[in-house]
Amino acid sequence: MNLKRTFGAILTVLGIIGLIYTGLGVINHSNQTTTLVVVGIIAIIFFFTGISLIRNTKDEA
Repeated sequence: MNLKRTFGAILTVLGIIGLIYTGLGVINHSNQTTTLVVVGIIAIIFFFTGISLIRNTKDEA
């Protein structure tokens, strides 16, 4: 497996975890708004960066 695809998968998983954390914080009203906004923005960046790394990396054997 290519190193870029592996890194892309890791970034995607981290983005999903961050988005779930943000969603749970919004639903429960438990965390500060600033923290949720920052975590949400970073999670979106990680998610879309990981998806683009997986999509744009070609498999070469």
